[in-house]
Amino acid sequence: MRLLFCCEFYFPSVGGVQEVMRQIAERLVLRGHEVTVATTRLADRQFSEYNGVKIVEFGVTGNLVRGMEGEIENYRNFVKNFPCDALMIKAAQQWTFDALWPVLDSINIRKVFIPCGFSGLFEPTYVGYFKDLPDILRKFDHLIFYAERYRDTDFARAHGITNLSILPNGASEIEFSVAPDPDFRLRHSIPESSFVLLTVGSMTGVKGHRELVEAFVRLKASKQHVTLILNGNPPPKPAVELGLEHESVGFGPESVEPSADYDGPQDEFRESSYITRRIKRVSGLLCRLPGVYRKEGWAGVRYRIRLITDNKKVRIRRFLGLAARTAQVFCNEGFLGVRSRLHSHLEPKLARFSQAAWFPASLRLSANPLEFWIGEAKRQGPDKMLLVTDFPRPELVQAYMAADLFVFASNIEYSPLVLYESAAAGTPFLSVPVGNAEEIAQWTGAGIICPAPKDERGYTRVKPERLAKEIAKAMSSRQQLETLGQTGRLAWEERFTWEAISRRYESILSGGQSSMENNKP
Repeated sequence: MRLLFCCEFYFPSVGGVQEVMRQIAERLVLRGHEVTVATTRLADRQFSEYNGVKIVEFGVTGNLVRGMEGEIENYRNFVKNFPCDALMIKAAQQWTFDALWPVLDSINIRKVFIPCGFSGLFEPTYVGYFKDLPDILRKFDHLIFYAERYRDTDFARAHGITNLSILPNGASEIEFSVAPDPDFRLRHSIPESSFVLLTVGSMTGVKGHRELVEAFVRLKASKQHVTLILNGNPPPKPAVELGLEHESVGFGPESVEPSADYDGPQDEFRESSYITRRIKRVSGLLCRLPGVYRKEGWAGVRYRIRLITDNKKVRIRRFLGLAARTAQVFCNEGFLGVRSRLHSHLEPKLARFSQAAWFPASLRLSANPLEFWIGEAKRQGPDKMLLVTDFPRPELVQAYMAADLFVFASNIEYSPLVLYESAAAGTPFLSVPVGNAEEIAQWTGAGIICPAPKDERGYTRVKPERLAKEIAKAMSSRQQLETLGQTGRLAWEERFTWEAISRRYESILSGGQSSMENNKP
C-alpha cells in the first residue's frame, strides 16, 4: 500500500503523538509499504526521509478555534492530489485535521482518523467546534480510539458512529529488549540503595511536574534515600516560513489572535492562555511606562494609556473578558493561580527594563511555581536527590529500567504512552486517574492509581499531599511493586509491543477490521 499519514508533529520532535506515528510508519515500511508523513515544518529537521519514511513539511500552525496560519491551501492541495491507498490523520484540534474539513468530500481514498482524546470538549471556546464535529467524523471510513471509555469514544457512540476500533498504545520491543545498564546509577551519582522515582513528560505545564515535585518535598520516606528523576523535553516550535503569502483561517473569539502557546494534541492546556494573552499587553505597557516617563514625562505616559482606552466598547469587552477568565482561574487555583499568571508575564518584562527589584523575592518565586518547588527539593538534605534531565532516548530507556517506581501526575492526557513504556521496562507505575490510566493499569497489571478529582473541564487535580502519601505507601510494599513490574512486563510482551499493534493498523488501513467488538485490547 501507499499511505499518507498526517500529524501536527513528527520526528525529531519528541512526544506521544510523534512516537506513535513513527513506530507505526517505520514498521509498515519494513513490511514493504510506502509511507509519507505530512507534518509541521521544524527548524531542527534537516532531512526529508527518516528510516524509510518520507517527510513532507508545511509551515502551518494553529487550529480552527485559535486560528490557522501559513501554507493552508498548499497543504489541502497536497492531500487532495496525493496518489495513495489510504490516509490516516492523528488528533483533532490541530491543523493537519482541521484544515481538511472543507475538502474531505473531495478526498476519494480510504480515510482513517485517530481522534486522540478531544481534550477541548468541555472548553467554552470549543462549543461550535464540537457541534460541527459529528458530521466531519462521518466522512471517515474508520475511527481508531485508544480507550474503551473516554470522552472521545463516548462522544462518537453518542452520535451513532459505529465504524470504529479500540487499539491500545504500546512500547517498542526493539528499545525495551536491551539489557539494563548496571552503571546507570553510578553514571548519575545515584546511591545504589536509593529508591528511584521517575516521571517523563514534555515541559508543557500540564504533565504534573509541579505537583510531583511538591509531593517529593512533602514525602516522608522513613530515612530511606529517595531520588526523583524529572525527565522532560521542551515542546516543539513550528517554523512558519517568512516571506510566504500566509492564509489565516479560523472561527470563534480566539481566531483573530492565534496563541503561540504549545497546543499538543495529548497535552493541551488552554486554561492560562485566555488570561495571559490579555495580561501580556497590559503588563508590557506597564513595564515601558518608567522609561516613557523619563524621556517624555507625564504627557507621554497619558498618551500611551489613551492608546488602549480610547475605544469604550473595546475597553469594556476586554475588561469583561479579563474578569471572566480571572474568575475561572481563581475558582480552579485560588489567588495563587491568578497571581502566578500575572507575575509570570510581568516579572520578565520588569527584568528586561531593570525593574525586577519591584517584586519581593516571594512574589518573584510565585511567578514560576515549578522552579520554586524544584528549589525546595534541592534543599531537602542528604536523604533526597532531585535530577532534572532531558535524556537521549537510549538513556531514558535505561532510566525506566533503573527506576523502582514510575510516577505520573499529569493534568490532561488521552492514553499515556509512558505508562506502557514503564510496563515494558518491568517497572511498576503509580498514576493519577488521567486519560485511560485506570484501563492501562488493568490491561497491563502494572499500575496503582492515586485518587484525584477532576474539575468541570476534565483536568485532573491531584493534591500533592495525597500523592506523597501514596508514594510512601508504595515504597513500603516492595513485594507488591516487584509483582506489578513482572506482570506488566509479561503483558507487554504478549499484547502491547508495536510489532503486534502495527499489524492491527495495517489491517485497518487495508480495509479490514470494520467492527469495534472484534478489536479490544
